[in-house]
Amino acid sequence: MTDKAPPELTPLQNKTLGLLRRAPDPLVFDQAFVASIRSDVDDAFAEFAERLGTTTLFLSKHRVTSVLGCEVQHLLPDDFSWSPAVAGGQVAHRAIQIGINWRGDPVPADLVDEAIARLADEDTSLGEWIERLSEADRADLTGFAVDKVIKFVECFPPLDRRAAPTTESSVRWPIQGPIVLSGKVDLTIGRPAGAESRKVIIDLKTGWVSPKHREDLRFYALVETLRTGVPPRKLASFYLDAGEPVVEDVDERILLTATRRTLDAIHAEIELQVEGRTPVKRPGVSCKWCPMASECDEGQAYLAADDDRS
Repeated sequence: MTDKAPPELTPLQNKTLGLLRRAPDPLVFDQAFVASIRSDVDDAFAEFAERLGTTTLFLSKHRVTSVLGCEVQHLLPDDFSWSPAVAGGQVAHRAIQIGINWRGDPVPADLVDEAIARLADEDTSLGEWIERLSEADRADLTGFAVDKVIKFVECFPPLDRRAAPTTESSVRWPIQGPIVLSGKVDLTIGRPAGAESRKVIIDLKTGWVSPKHREDLRFYALVETLRTGVPPRKLASFYLDAGEPVVEDVDERILLTATRRTLDAIHAEIELQVEGRTPVKRPGVSCKWCPMASECDEGQAYLAADDDRS
């Protein structure tokens, strides 16, 4: 018997493969540059630690973006709650993770059912929420997740295990201390070979393109550089609804920008949380979902101007 021929790739899958494929020439960053990034961050963290006292900071991509936006909104209590639409992304990511390692050609709906069952068994807020779902809400959740998984399969070619594809990969640096940078990457492909950069970091997105999505990926590139000493080679925000990625090659400028932005965010967090500086209002896109928008003159002015531009 002969092995079954691999399925023919669609034009969209071929396009994705071409965008993410490595260039013929290996990408190797100057190790002196990488060491300088690490040294600058170490020095800044030491100075920040003196200002923090007993306070600890855990910075994710979301907190970096939040504190560098409207500081008043940043300091509001977190009123997050699960819904089928919000949880659908988490379920889809788990289903994609299962699918990457599944033998054969799994049905997206089966992957989603398995993902929901596994998440429901976990001792997390999401697991508890799934356990309490009504049949109608569970059906909604399944529908949102299946839609995302199908779009992922349509956009991405089958991922070779030799490329070390990984979903929902937790990253953090340093291992301990008063300041920790952390996050969870939707999808990574590749791994360093010596000092050669081979990893691609991908965020799976729905909806519209936003400048902050690029900044989020640059934050991940910085954390990857600090924890491994080898920067990733490429960053991609993949918009599943449109079947389009926004791809960026990693270079020294990107890493320097990410470093400066992250250190600025830590400085602002310390000023606000420890040193008591008055928060600054910075109206922007986030005004659209800010709970204080109706009471904020600056926010109302921004939203009115935004309506005029629409």
